[in-house]
Amino acid sequence: MKTQRTWMKLSVLSLIMVVLLSACGGGQTGTESNDGASSDSDVKITLLNSKAEINSQLEQAAKDFHADHPEITLEIVPVGNGQSPFEKASALYASGNPTTMMMLDTGDVEKFKDRVLDLTNETWMKDAVENSTGTTTFDGKNYAFPFSIEGYGFIYNQNVLDQAVGGTFDPQTIQTTAQLDDLFQKIAASGKSPLIISPMDWSLGAHYLGLAYGGQSPDQAQVQQFIANLKAGQVDLASNAVFNGLMDTFDLMKTYNIDKASPLSGTYERGPEVLGKGEVGLWFQGNWAWPQIHSFDTADGKYGFLPVPVSNNPEDFGNTQISAAVSKRILIDKEKSTPAQQDAAKKFLDWIVYQDKGQDFLVNQASVIPAFKNITLEPNDPLGKSISEYIKAGKIEESVSTLPADHWSKLGASMQKYLADVIDRGELAKEIQSYWTNVK
Repeated sequence: MKTQRTWMKLSVLSLIMVVLLSACGGGQTGTESNDGASSDSDVKITLLNSKAEINSQLEQAAKDFHADHPEITLEIVPVGNGQSPFEKASALYASGNPTTMMMLDTGDVEKFKDRVLDLTNETWMKDAVENSTGTTTFDGKNYAFPFSIEGYGFIYNQNVLDQAVGGTFDPQTIQTTAQLDDLFQKIAASGKSPLIISPMDWSLGAHYLGLAYGGQSPDQAQVQQFIANLKAGQVDLASNAVFNGLMDTFDLMKTYNIDKASPLSGTYERGPEVLGKGEVGLWFQGNWAWPQIHSFDTADGKYGFLPVPVSNNPEDFGNTQISAAVSKRILIDKEKSTPAQQDAAKKFLDWIVYQDKGQDFLVNQASVIPAFKNITLEPNDPLGKSISEYIKAGKIEESVSTLPADHWSKLGASMQKYLADVIDRGELAKEIQSYWTNVK
């Protein structure tokens, strides 16, 4: 009797387990995921966003994408204040819960290449602008989607420059250091300050000094070789023509700086204010600064970019090129995401490049300069338009976006010392060379 009761209990338990397993299995077939997908037709994906200024636009894009693809739900995960994209992505992997997609800086892609999908055969690769995937390609495989292009140089206030030249200023007239000097003199004679130098270490170290590397050649292989030679102690910067030309221009900037009396006292916020209000003619900065400039512009002014000249020969590389590169990349995880999630992530990237709503999000809502030739929408802001015009004209010096993580802080500090006349050019060159020969 005891044996029979035991057998009956086991039979009932077995039946219950079969029912439970069937119910669970029915909800997970094909699309079970660490992100909580719940049916054959529904999949949830996540995107780590490291461009905080467009978080709300991305969240709206996720809704618009879901409207076009009801079977896919996209959640945006912002990188926290003060945390780098690399740190956040690394922490998520360490916890075993990485996002399906990650928006990272170019220099971080190689560190994750073994954990993300090879995107070499994606449709959008044929429409990517020239050189936009070279720095994320390893052993012939591209691992990242080029999300946004950013550029920098001298931002100019057209109204101030028109007044200085006594007519309509033509940016094509500034193609040498001597012509820039002449423009500075004319602005000063008009009663305005020629320019402002923002003394932040990231601006001086990553952006301005970065021109000394990117300006070595239009051939990226030669640029990378130059950096390799720096590391090997085989470069004498003190005799390098591009470095010296760049610093000749910086010396001009120091002379005409509105903050010359106290060159390290300025803040980032002061730059867009004095440029937008028409107190200075130029500001060395990037197209990301437009919202701040616009907030101070009361005259509905026009703005654009001038390259940073490095010689008095207009034909020399860099004199008519603007520094620009893809600044943000999107990677797709392959360690934890399911095939269904990976396919959904690919659909989102295709949606950005090829669908009207996706293109509108990128260009009109997020004010991003796209890295794809097929997207013909023009940026809304004048700085984005100016960078786009240089890109279309083939007048681009590719920004070096794979510098070591501490480059901007350490050599930015060296540039600050040079700006404040604490060290001379020879000492600056030695500090730069010492940094590179000690890079691990």
